[in-house]
Amino acid sequence: MTFVSNSNLLTNPILGLKANWKQFLILVIVNALVGSMLGMERSIFPQYASEIFGLSSNFAFLSFITAFGFSKAITNYLTGKFANNFGRKKLLILGWILAIPVPILLIFASNWNYVILANVLLGVSQGLTWGSTVIMKIDLVGEKDRGFAMGMNEFAGYLSLGVSAYLSAYLAEKFGVSPTPFYIGVVVSILGLLLSIFLVKDTHHFVKKESEIATLEKVERVFLQTSIKNKTLSSITQAGLINNLNDGMVWGLLPVLLLSNGFSLNQTGVITATYPLIWGIGQLGTGKMADRFSKKKMIFGGMLLQGLTLLLLPNLMNYHLQILFMVLLGFGTALVYPTFMAAIADHTHPVQRAESIGTFRLWRDLGYAFGAILSGILADQWGIPVAIFSIGILTIASSVIVKFRMEESSPSDKIL
Repeated sequence: MTFVSNSNLLTNPILGLKANWKQFLILVIVNALVGSMLGMERSIFPQYASEIFGLSSNFAFLSFITAFGFSKAITNYLTGKFANNFGRKKLLILGWILAIPVPILLIFASNWNYVILANVLLGVSQGLTWGSTVIMKIDLVGEKDRGFAMGMNEFAGYLSLGVSAYLSAYLAEKFGVSPTPFYIGVVVSILGLLLSIFLVKDTHHFVKKESEIATLEKVERVFLQTSIKNKTLSSITQAGLINNLNDGMVWGLLPVLLLSNGFSLNQTGVITATYPLIWGIGQLGTGKMADRFSKKKMIFGGMLLQGLTLLLLPNLMNYHLQILFMVLLGFGTALVYPTFMAAIADHTHPVQRAESIGTFRLWRDLGYAFGAILSGILADQWGIPVAIFSIGILTIASSVIVKFRMEESSPSDKIL
């Protein structure tokens, strides 16, 4: 089977998944590698911070997520803003180049500042690579399969994130917390760069093609429309921010909570990996659902399920119950994650879509930084259970905003 796309990509592009399945599959594989880079840190960083650098403060430990969140968020916006000018493929390749030093810095870091630097680079890399693959998939498939495209994109990214999180925890327990687990990142970053250079084709011609048949009007000040002014776009955006705020908290504090309650590193790895695995696998179904059912109801229901699960999570320290909570949290996130960007795409002109998605992803991934800061302060002052409970309340409040402010995308979007 050859993966070199045909001439339609350059001369007469045809919108749709069937016509572009080869390029779509390549982008799915690339995004799986992107997710693996993020999973490398997911389950082992509390022990890494404690053993290698002697960090005990939750706020100090969570500084790496803050650095990651701010750098990824800003890069998300810039990726969307400049995707039309510089080309998606160039931004994707740049992202992989910046990923290569990340595991090397983590292996040889002599103080915590190098870890912060590594996570700044990781955030920039993730913004460029994940952002580019998102935009390129939407470009290829057209309106009909946007939800499925986002489901496949996020499925690949978060399934591989979960596998990588478990694998790094296994390697850490067997060989030590450094350097062996970080070899994952060395292999993945080089492979991702090679695939992006030699197999990925740019998709700007598809944007031009879709613009010729678009019925939506262009708007002024895309950033403001997506952030504040447009009721639907801004409702989606705030939900994205809160979603990643609670994810940033779970990423940073859940392993600490589990280890402090007597769970082994391997058990912690299984529990923390279950969340992104369910999140990833679930999007195979929920992405397709977003093409048929009410995006508003899916986002409302997913955010509400997340919030209710977080209220229960810190109070029941049983291994099997914690796995159940991660399944519920993962399913709630799977309901909203592909739906967010499919709904954003429904409400923006093709030429402005990349910037609107970039704006959404800016605010969404600022949630990582806000979540790390807020949960770190709450955990240091009142304990981890209070931090988790408080962010659960915020997540429920976000679902209420969606319920009463967001509008349906179209008449056909009201089936559910």
